[in-house]
Amino acid sequence: MHPMPRTLDPLAGVTRLLVDGTNLLHALGRADGPLPPAAVVGRLRALVPAGVQATVVLDGTPAPGAIDRRLTAGIEVRYAGRRPADALLVDLAGMDPTTTLVVTDDNELATSLRRFGARTVRTGWMADRLARQRLETPAAGRPRPPAHAPAEPTGDEGPPRPGWRPGRGATRKTGNPKRGHPAG
Repeated sequence: MHPMPRTLDPLAGVTRLLVDGTNLLHALGRADGPLPPAAVVGRLRALVPAGVQATVVLDGTPAPGAIDRRLTAGIEVRYAGRRPADALLVDLAGMDPTTTLVVTDDNELATSLRRFGARTVRTGWMADRLARQRLETPAAGRPRPPAHAPAEPTGDEGPPRPGWRPGRGATRKTGNPKRGHPAG
């Protein structure tokens, strides 16, 4: 295969995206620690173009009772188990390195992946793209305030209507009539 041309978009020409999940979760973390994996998966799906297979690789094992490999929202989440996540990333990138992009901050891992022919990018690139995402679906209710304030009365509207008052129906408590409570 021919080497892929360098462009400004690291995802150009990529068919497989591998993410060092531990690095990404720490990069997106809060003051109280890294985010949980589920908090990133949906947002990551919106970032990955159609036709690109994405895998988030995490260190360790999943929570007790969970499986070590799952597909959520089009993103595969894999746990490395007893071996380092870096070793799993190298194995996965080795399947087709020329069209693979690996997101990691590990310099040794990035160097060895580039020797295979895979491209690498730092997690800051992905964290910036995830931070720029906006909610694309409209919000429930009125999405923005009215364009203009209601007009001042001109005097042509007739007499003002009385405002809301309690007791026009079901809004006034009347008590239990069988116990002698007076109706409101």
